[in-house]
Amino acid sequence: MSADPPEPAAVCAVGPGPAGEAGSPAALAVGGAPDGAAVAAGPSRHVLGRGDAPIVVVEYGDFECPYCARTAPVLRELVESSAGQVKLVFRHFPVFDVHPYALTAALAAEAAGAHGRFWDMHDLLFARQDRLADKFLRAYATSLGIDGDLVVGEAAQPFGDAVEADYARGIEQGVRGTPTVYINGVPYRGRTEIAPLRKAANLSLHRRRRPPWSRG
Repeated sequence: MSADPPEPAAVCAVGPGPAGEAGSPAALAVGGAPDGAAVAAGPSRHVLGRGDAPIVVVEYGDFECPYCARTAPVLRELVESSAGQVKLVFRHFPVFDVHPYALTAALAAEAAGAHGRFWDMHDLLFARQDRLADKFLRAYATSLGIDGDLVVGEAAQPFGDAVEADYARGIEQGVRGTPTVYINGVPYRGRTEIAPLRKAANLSLHRRRRPPWSRG
């Protein structure tokens, strides 16, 4: 008797969703590459975990996406409970056609990153997702010891290239919604919950350690 396929994760979709509504949340398989096809991780600015961790989890996320907010603490737990085996790379993929604050939030996170506080801002933005207007972004920055005016408006615009580069890379890899997760370059297509993520990470590590001639 064959096992049931993993239930796909819910995502905030780019463009028309299944009901024809732009950006409507859809139960889509995450990642755009064909099943089992690996994509290169590429250079990474924002890494949580040990730099030499053998399991690389890449997330394309949107700070206004509710599914990303639910996924964020799970991915952090995955890293922190892995004994140095897993690192998380975050890339911006603002679904700005339906999330009006996604882009400015991404810019604020990048600006905070310039002061060494990317992950702190990342956590604040997801925890307070219903408050992403500029006045709140300023307040979050201030709470992190950063001048609030440095993360909004004209001051944040120079970080647009970094956000755009992440987004373009996501489109190139076939990303169509958030969160999209890759584990060692392979699209993760299950629920973004700790147990199935751990299982997928362990399988990825096991596969990586097998000699090439033994891989199916």
